[in-house]
Amino acid sequence: MLPRERTEQNEKILLSEYACRADMSKGRAFYEKPCDLRTDFQRDRDRIIHCNSFRRLKRKTQVFLDPLGDHYRTRLTHTLEVSQIARTVSRALGLNEDLTEAIALGHDLGHTPFGHDGERILNALMKTGFRHNLQSRRVCERIEKDGSGLNLTFEVLDGIAAHTGKELPETREGMVVRFCDKIAYINHDIEDAIRGGVITEDMLPEFPIKVLGKTKSARISALVNSLVQNSGDEIKMDYTTRKAHDELRDFMFEKVYRSSRTVAEKGKAEFIIEYLFRYFSENKDKLPRLYLEISEEDGLERAVADFISGMTDDYAVDYFTSLCVPKSWKNGYIDS
Repeated sequence: MLPRERTEQNEKILLSEYACRADMSKGRAFYEKPCDLRTDFQRDRDRIIHCNSFRRLKRKTQVFLDPLGDHYRTRLTHTLEVSQIARTVSRALGLNEDLTEAIALGHDLGHTPFGHDGERILNALMKTGFRHNLQSRRVCERIEKDGSGLNLTFEVLDGIAAHTGKELPETREGMVVRFCDKIAYINHDIEDAIRGGVITEDMLPEFPIKVLGKTKSARISALVNSLVQNSGDEIKMDYTTRKAHDELRDFMFEKVYRSSRTVAEKGKAEFIIEYLFRYFSENKDKLPRLYLEISEEDGLERAVADFISGMTDDYAVDYFTSLCVPKSWKNGYIDS
């Protein structure tokens, strides 16, 4: 028996009736011979970890634009925390941990530079709109590997696209990631906001702290335990825990995500994205070869959005600077 076959056999024995087993996958858009060692979901996880878009997440904003300090989250560290929490829940529920991990690691591959500020301005600029979850799926299907895509399974692509928004994932594993994404960002953003002086610990609302706990660890544990104890056919929390979770999320939007402290640089970030969008729309020949090809197939607007959304914060700033700031100015003097 091959190692992959042994894993698939173990899944039949060990996983819950609600789990999506690897041998139940709806497959890939393009057939590939099965791997001797890994299941299809394990291969998807590995492809995501090794792709360019995953590495770029380390230089993309989570909440704070270019914070001073090494301990603030980036889009990559957020992704890793989502993966860890989701795997814990998935394992406890007897779901497919490999599928859960692949979805979690890929869920933000299409996120823009400058976090949701970048997403917001691209959404306003594009006639068809822009949503980072759909862009994450597009990265996997169309952009990665120099345009050939990663050829991931249906279940991973579905979970990535439906980790937020109105459409729900088809698998319980996808629903676990959808919940754990919020659990992760609300609680790690609280920690970063306190570190950054945006809020203080005594500002946190009384009810959620009473229900969930005073520390990040206690709150995450309470939320995870509620998911594990109340999920079955449906992934859900008990009413009181969900109410505390939602109140804490509302507090974060009011006091942190829309705070003048966190949006102080928002206008500059949005200006950079808009400038680059209009520049490439008017200078198509400046796009890299892949995006020129995409422009012929899917239109120039789509190609420009694909290129810009793949940029890191640093790359976007550097490209804007190269277009708008004379080199002598950048060196702190003007040549005579």
